[in-house]
Order: sequence, then structure tokens, then C-alpha cells
Amino acid sequence: MAGKRDASHRDDEDAAKPVNGESKRMFKSQTYQAREPTAVESAITENFEEGSKLLERLAKTTEVSAFRPELQGAVFCGHLVADLDSVSGAIGASLLYGGTPARASEVNSETQFALDHWGVDNIRYIEDVLKEEPDRSVCLVDFQQRTQLHDCIKMDKIVGVIDHHALQNSTIVTEKPIFVDIRPWGSMSTILAYEFTAQRVALPRPVAGMLLSAILSDTLNLRSPTTTEWDRRVVSMLVQYCQVEDVNILCTQQFKAKSHALSQMTAYTLVNGDIKQFKFGSPDGKEYQVAFSVVETTDPLASLARSQELVREMRTVKQELSAEKTVHVLYLAIVDIVNLRSFLLLLGEAERTLAEAAYGGRSAVLPEDVAGVAGENCERYVYDLGSRVSRKADFVPPISAAVSGGWKMPIKRSKTELHFAEETWVPVVDYSSDPNGEIVRRRSQDVARGPPKAAAAAARRHLRVTRRWTSERLQGGRGARHSYWGVGVAGAAQRGE
Repeated sequence: MAGKRDASHRDDEDAAKPVNGESKRMFKSQTYQAREPTAVESAITENFEEGSKLLERLAKTTEVSAFRPELQGAVFCGHLVADLDSVSGAIGASLLYGGTPARASEVNSETQFALDHWGVDNIRYIEDVLKEEPDRSVCLVDFQQRTQLHDCIKMDKIVGVIDHHALQNSTIVTEKPIFVDIRPWGSMSTILAYEFTAQRVALPRPVAGMLLSAILSDTLNLRSPTTTEWDRRVVSMLVQYCQVEDVNILCTQQFKAKSHALSQMTAYTLVNGDIKQFKFGSPDGKEYQVAFSVVETTDPLASLARSQELVREMRTVKQELSAEKTVHVLYLAIVDIVNLRSFLLLLGEAERTLAEAAYGGRSAVLPEDVAGVAGENCERYVYDLGSRVSRKADFVPPISAAVSGGWKMPIKRSKTELHFAEETWVPVVDYSSDPNGEIVRRRSQDVARGPPKAAAAAARRHLRVTRRWTSERLQGGRGARHSYWGVGVAGAAQRGE
């Protein structure tokens, strides 16, 4: 197998088969040393036999495929902000059901690491695929909400949904029945990995590795409250199948890839990088639009030290989003993925009152290290979420309950809003430190360009073009990589994968 490799997995190319007792002892001896096992190690050992049984069900040849005629030939695409689970899921689903994977945006640093690590080609943008074939049907992966749907996807072309999130107010509505596979598991990639075994379909190791990385990411290495027994069982199967000798190395590398890029990101990129919108209905018939951004990091203090910069960016992003449809509340959660603790940045009175209604009153006194870096009067705009770490399980459901329980938008503005409302900032492309340019904010009076909305649109276009050019340039120098889409499963088998 071509592409980058390291000590965290082996390159054995023999077909899928159960790991024998000797291999099981190898996993134990190499990962369990004189310390407490991690959550992933415990899951592998405790579910080893179940994982082996699932592994036995994987097809040894590519002559068998999943029979889902309604999905045959579809484009499989994730939500607006592409992450590891949506990209891996699109790749896996297109291979399982026979179609084309696509992404709705540029990939983040963690996803790029997984693509490099497992030697898999990046996938195309959904608008490029549909531009060439506008009549293609589409299956949504890792989401089912209209607020997260790329605008080039037509509702009447949606033929399926594969997801693991709750059905909420903005769920898609179709004119005819579609294929739906929604399960309360920790990752959408868990569903697909299981279906490869249930349908007895061959699973190339690089794709299996992408699914494994996605499950570990979405479940925070099986420590998130969203983790289920099926996630643990499937991880055990995939670790055996991919011959991962030390899963902790893989976990650590992914964490580093996710966090390293944060230090180099502008406030614009941090706030817009992983943002999702939700619509909630109140008892009096009013609807509130809530945008919720998440930054997952191994160094939360570094992000919290930029709190004032980030809150100012949040204000501008809220205004830009509201230019199309009013966003009533915008949050940014900084999640410590090592210690499983989170802090919420509050823009104004609406954000503060809703957080208090959703998460149980006023924030606890901030830890000294947080207060020391977050800035003066940080208690006004930093809310301690405690051990809550999951947007799906911990952040959004309490907000839904608070709104349905009668929360109302406050009339007055907070001191934080007044403090950050003094000037208008617009996004511009700055070439002073990066020849490819990076998106930063400048005071509107210092920028000779169009209105803020036009500036924001121009910045987003630059972000996409720059990321795409950089990605393609980097991929061009990495040698042979695995591309399963467009050639079919048989083509992959002929290459010995």
C-alpha cells in the first residue's frame, strides 16, 4: 500500500480474517503496560470476541454488494462543514451501496491527517459533482437538517439519509418515501462499518481505517457520553482488521492534528470552522435560530486566551448570518478533549440567559488558570459548562428544552454586547504572513471595499479556493493513493487492496 505509514498500523495485505489467540495476546502485551488502560484499550479487550465475530462476516471478495437499489448510483454527501465522520461516511457509503462520495466544504486538519495516514484520496466538492451531472440523486450522510444542507442539493433529488443525530424542527421534508438509516450510535461511521459486516460486503483496509478514525474522533476516543456498546464493538473489529498495533498512537496523532492547526487559525476560521444552525420552537409559537460553533482542542487555555478576539468575531459572524435569516443566539464552545471539560463564549444577553436556562443557572466561578488568560471581566462572556463535551448530547438538547420550556429573548443588551458593538469589522484577505493569504478582520473604515455582506462572501470564496489549491498541491506530491470512487469495488480488488 502506497502512501505515508508509521508504527501505529501494519501493512499486511492478507484478506479479512479473525485474529487468532496469538494476535490477541500481541494486542494486550503491546498496549497494556504498567498503567491503567485507556477507554479505547478497554473497549478492544472487552469486545475482542464480539469484534472477531463481526470480522468473520466481512466478505473475502468484492463480488457481493449491498442491495439497496434506491441508493445505487447516488452521490453521498455530508453537512455544510465537512468533518471526519461526514467525509469517512461518504467514502464508506459510496463503496457499500455503489455511488460517488462528495463533501460540502474544505476538510479540516484532522480529516486531512486521516486521509494521509490511511493513504486515501480526498473527495470532490458536491457542487462540482452536481454541476457535471445535475440529475444525480443524493443521499445525506451524518445529518438530515435543512440548515446544514448545501444549497446546490435539491430536495427532490434526496433519496436517502444515513445519520446518528436527533430529528429536530428543521429536518428535511420529502415528497416521497426515502431510504432512512438513523441509529442512536456515537458515530455515523459505526453504522456503515457494521453494515459492511451485516451485508457481507468487502471492506478495503484504507476505508476501514478511515471509518475507525472517524469513530474515534466523534466519540472522543470512546469517552464521549454519546458512545454506545456498538461503537466499542465496531472499534474492536476495525482495530483487529487494520492491524493497529497501538491504538493510543493513532488517537494521539489525531488529537495533535486537530489541535495543531488551531494555533495558526485566525478568529474568522475558528468561529466559522465547525458551526451548525438549529431551529427551536417556543410555546407561544415563536421560532428561534441558534448557531452553535465548536472548537475541540488539547490546549483550551490557548483558545481561551483569545476570548475577546473570538467574541468580537462572533458578533460579526452573527450579523453576517442574520443578513440571510435572523440568528437569535450564537455560541462558541471550547472543548478540552483531553480532560473532557468545556467553556462557552457568550456574546450577549440572549446567549447568557439561554445558557443559564439550559445549563442550570449562573456559571460556576471560573478556574484561576482560565480567568488568568481569558481577560478582564471574563465572567461576563465565559461560561463554565463543566463536563459537558458533546454538541449532540450535551449542548443542543438542553437548549431545545429551555426554549420549549418558555425561554424568551431579552430586550436589554448586556455589557459585553455594548463593549464589542463599538466598531464594524469586515473580513479581508491578508498576505503579510502567508503568500496564499489568510482571512482576517479589519475595521470597516480602514478597508476600501464593498458592504460587510459582500466582504464576507468574498472572504468565503477565497477560503475555499485557497484551501482547495493547497490541498491539491499537497496531494500531488504524496505519490500513489487509494481512490475507490469512480472505479468501483472490483477496480479496488484488482489493485490488490
